[in-house]
Amino acid sequence: MSILVCGSIAYDSIMVFHGRFKDHILPEQVHILNVSFLVPEMRREFGGCAGNIAYNLKLLGGSPLPMATVGDDAQPYLDRLDALGIDRRHVRHVPGTFTAQAFITTDIDDNQITAFHPGAMSHSHLNAVPGDGSIRLGIVAPDGRDGMLQHAQQFVDRGIPFVFDPGQGLPMFGADDLAWFIERAHYIALNDYEAKMLVEKTGRDLAAIARKVEALVVTHGGRGSEIYVDGDRLEIPVAPAREVVDPTGCGDAYRAGLLYGIEHGLDWGTTGRLAAVMGALKIERGGAQNHTADRTVVADRFFEAFGYRPW
Repeated sequence: MSILVCGSIAYDSIMVFHGRFKDHILPEQVHILNVSFLVPEMRREFGGCAGNIAYNLKLLGGSPLPMATVGDDAQPYLDRLDALGIDRRHVRHVPGTFTAQAFITTDIDDNQITAFHPGAMSHSHLNAVPGDGSIRLGIVAPDGRDGMLQHAQQFVDRGIPFVFDPGQGLPMFGADDLAWFIERAHYIALNDYEAKMLVEKTGRDLAAIARKVEALVVTHGGRGSEIYVDGDRLEIPVAPAREVVDPTGCGDAYRAGLLYGIEHGLDWGTTGRLAAVMGALKIERGGAQNHTADRTVVADRFFEAFGYRPW
């Protein structure tokens, strides 16, 4: 039995500008903005929510099945999935498109300017959640709008519990859409900004939203996370990182920990702490998929942080 990870597969092109954007953007001239930044540093990383979550689940010894759409330029990513032993039977090639790509330029103050091209991701509705009994748990992570709606309903139709993780895709949905997701999801995962947006859009507070699902998870970055479950609110501390290098992909690593804990029936306190450990391991390396670990390393880091072992 596997976890189906519905979401994007993307390339992240990360560039570094050795200056400050504010020195080149004149506020009184933004109506005729025309600027160019020399970026002597550039790297291309493997990313996308489905790819990142699947990568972290594989580190935990899981059997993730990413479900995503990719373009004509996807072969390096497909080769990587094969090398990692991640089953890509549900990764669909959409001819005539590019794989989703983010172009991120960062200045020396860590300000960022990002351009995102969805490409093949816009065709995610071409994929369907399998109904052959091979899937025991799923997640609807940021993806094409139609695909997210369709896959949520398919999970319901097939009796498969799933996590609703709207992420940066949340602004695509209005109040009625979000209420629709809340009624169907078994679990919801958000960061604190997304949680505030969900409350604002739906007119429901977090406690009310939590009563509709088995668990509502809200992350707060360096301040830990909280899990609303069974009428209680569990505070989950952070797992200490040995160094803070790059937060890119930490949310996806955290969600992999959640999915693993749910799949294996861990209690919610342990599940949240496992998710925190995965986030800590990720933040210690640049890029979303450059950290390495195995179950033994994860268990050791868990014990180091919390004084007991998750398995």
